[in-house]
Amino acid sequence: MTNRGLAMLRTWLFLSVVLYCVLSQEMEETITFTQCTDGYEFDPARQQCRDINECAIVTDACKGGMKCVNHYGGYLCLPKTAQITINNGDEPSQPAQTGPIVPPVVPTRRPPPPTRRPPQVAARRTHCNTGFAPDEQNYCRDVNECEVSNPCQHQCYNLLGSFMCQCDQGYELNRDRVTCQDIDECSFPNYMCQYQCVNEPGRYSCVCPDGYQLQGTRMCQDINECETRTDNCREDEMCWNYYGGFRCYPRNLCQEPYIRTSENRCVCPSGNPVCRAVAHSIVYKYMSIPSDRSIPADVFQIQATNIYANTINTFRIKSGNEGGEFFLRQSSNVSAMLVLTKPVSGPREYIVDLEMITVNTVLNYRSSSLLRLTIIVGPYPF
Repeated sequence: MTNRGLAMLRTWLFLSVVLYCVLSQEMEETITFTQCTDGYEFDPARQQCRDINECAIVTDACKGGMKCVNHYGGYLCLPKTAQITINNGDEPSQPAQTGPIVPPVVPTRRPPPPTRRPPQVAARRTHCNTGFAPDEQNYCRDVNECEVSNPCQHQCYNLLGSFMCQCDQGYELNRDRVTCQDIDECSFPNYMCQYQCVNEPGRYSCVCPDGYQLQGTRMCQDINECETRTDNCREDEMCWNYYGGFRCYPRNLCQEPYIRTSENRCVCPSGNPVCRAVAHSIVYKYMSIPSDRSIPADVFQIQATNIYANTINTFRIKSGNEGGEFFLRQSSNVSAMLVLTKPVSGPREYIVDLEMITVNTVLNYRSSSLLRLTIIVGPYPF
């Protein structure tokens, strides 16, 4: 090869190397790799990340008649009548346009390196409903009022977002629903206590009158002073208990011309002429009934002790029924029942003479016997 050809070859090689270096440098400057966050895409013309309008490219992005509203990095599905307010934390809020949201103009300077950090949200304080309060993470949590302030006078029960007060037994809530007031059980009907009710804070008690003792919590029971030996009767007297008290009666009630033949029985001797005009015998009986007893009521039965052939017995009230409180109903030839026909109130004592007249149709014999019944009406209906 000549010297001239060698020189041309060297010149061509030099120009090739220079051109290769220039082209390689330009390629390195124009080829760049940029990554944007979700909801954005790189704009090679502006050399920056731009928002993707999902409402325009996603078919049926919102269902159920909702309208799609494009937003920075995403989109919203809202009712068609919704009003949208955009606030970036620095500028006053203003209603959104009804058309597509136009992103703000971004400076043409080269964007900073892409990052995966979520968008910064302006700090704000959560406003919770009554009964809730924000915690460290700004979530609304239930407030346990029973531990914080214990507003109840008696018992407090925490509820979700509220609380409930309950009173101890014998109390009820006031209108403020937190304080308690005593329940006056004695203002209720009389079934609370048989005799008298005594109200106390948070409770009540029943008391009984003299001559009675409390049975259980509300009932009154008569005290039998004759059995408990709490009477003041003498030796020649017998004690008779009645509802609410006792009475002392002579042991021997027989008076001339009668003589005592057994306890509570007096007989007029047949040999004494005076006895022909009076009852042959008098038997003394005692009984007690409560006040205001329901009527009519069978209270006492009289019955013949001896039965003879060919005799007819009749019964009648001889005395002690001036007010018509009693009626004698004969049930057979040998017995009759004393019936209370009017309400009676005590304390009161009735002495009713019940007479049995006996007639012998064969011997033409007539005699009578008397039962003197003392009825004591107690002062109370129990």
